[in-house]
Amino acid sequence: MIKIKTYIIVIISIMGLVMASDNDNKKAVFAAGCFWGVESTFQQMDGVKSTSVGYTGGKVKNPSYELVCTGLTGHAEAVEVEYDPNIISFDKLVDTFFLLHDPTTMNRQGPDIGTQYRSAAYFSDEKEKLIIENKINSLNESGKFKSKIVTEIEEIAEFYDAEDYHQDYYKKRGIDGCAL
Repeated sequence: MIKIKTYIIVIISIMGLVMASDNDNKKAVFAAGCFWGVESTFQQMDGVKSTSVGYTGGKVKNPSYELVCTGLTGHAEAVEVEYDPNIISFDKLVDTFFLLHDPTTMNRQGPDIGTQYRSAAYFSDEKEKLIIENKINSLNESGKFKSKIVTEIEEIAEFYDAEDYHQDYYKKRGIDGCAL
């Protein structure tokens, strides 16, 4: 009987550690044009636990893709990234965000045009806001881009998951990703 109790205690302890480590994960949200390619890029990074494509920054509750595409809701196509900060930092996620799109084009990425394709980085606290601001200042001063960065910096707002057929779009089709 003592052995069974010991095994049960060990199993419960292990489950508690696993559940506690999941609670240490954080979320970040980025908008950088069509969310399929953005999601694909973040999914390939060590420390990223999951991603979800969706809509944020607008005025309509539970918007549909069709409604967002009209440009009337104010939403951006965005990706919510759940990550383990013990493996990958928010700073590294921001670096990747600025590498995967052109942050100097207003409401446009490649052939996609409209406010839903704007460049925006979202923060959950002042530290994250400062990381984004510092990265923009550094990139603007570096001369890497011919134009100034127009990326919006906003506090994380309501995030609405996109329809199921948008989730893991490239994985479902056996595509590695896209390049602008």
